[in-house]
Amino acid sequence: MAEPILEVQELSIDYPIAIGTVRAVREVSFVLRKGEVLGLVGESGCGKSTLGLSLLRLQKPPGRVVGGRILYRGRDILGMKNGELRRLRGANIAMVFQNPLTSLDPLDRIRDHFLETLAVHEPELPREQALARSREILERLGIEGKRLDEYPHQLSGGMRQRIMIGLGLIHEPEILIADEPTTSLDVIVEAGFIDLLASLKAQYNISIILISHNLAMVAEIADRIAVMYGGRMVEIASAEQIFSEPLHPYTRGLIDCVPNIDAESERLVSMPGSPPDLVSPAAGCPFAPRCAQVMERCRAEAPRLTERGEGRQVSCWLGEGS
Repeated sequence: MAEPILEVQELSIDYPIAIGTVRAVREVSFVLRKGEVLGLVGESGCGKSTLGLSLLRLQKPPGRVVGGRILYRGRDILGMKNGELRRLRGANIAMVFQNPLTSLDPLDRIRDHFLETLAVHEPELPREQALARSREILERLGIEGKRLDEYPHQLSGGMRQRIMIGLGLIHEPEILIADEPTTSLDVIVEAGFIDLLASLKAQYNISIILISHNLAMVAEIADRIAVMYGGRMVEIASAEQIFSEPLHPYTRGLIDCVPNIDAESERLVSMPGSPPDLVSPAAGCPFAPRCAQVMERCRAEAPRLTERGEGRQVSCWLGEGS
């Protein structure tokens, strides 16, 4: 088994609002190993994007981490000073944001974005060498080098997404965090993007955290899948285990909601109920109000993420007795 390079331990994040405080991430723990793709999935509002941003301390203010640790090769990112954190971002851990058009400056050419990124970590690098490296990374991603002279609005959505990946890979980081990278792409471009991530994993041996609500898309590339619900981690297992034998009722519900063109019924399956109220969370398991297998213990006591066999963790009272 590959070495762990990122360990998140009991991470909690609060967001103060007008009527109280929202705990967007609640005591989340997981491990990312060298060279693996970890899919992070769940409904909108479950906390997965907040979690991804927090790994580089990019959560939007006034959000703040109120507990836990984020260890990159044994060093706690939460304890790093600004200078050390600035050196880490991009060089060791890079992020591809959800909407590339809002992440790229519309007044700068593509080359300017690359030159600025390189200047942060390699200020002594001559301009011509920086441009050559930028052109090389673009061509590896299937984009002509001459596109460096263009502006973001002159590129397609798929190209802009590849530009963001190129900016993330220019320093050859160990970890790439991709937050909903296919949201604005059509299904054809999305399929090509997934193939691109797979080739990058093989070429650079990087670890990837792929954040998405699209379980079917994540299944195509992920080695392991972590399922979030209501700010909590409810199941972590290999992609094969998740699809062949999901243990948490929420995970089963997500899989059942994936359209199946081979199914006899023409009716789509939906999950009853609504996500939990994070401002005034009820006691017990957050999924209890929507769960068809709910027990009295579920309503009174929230389960913790526990081991269920080698390499598998589940947060559910089912299978543990009542």
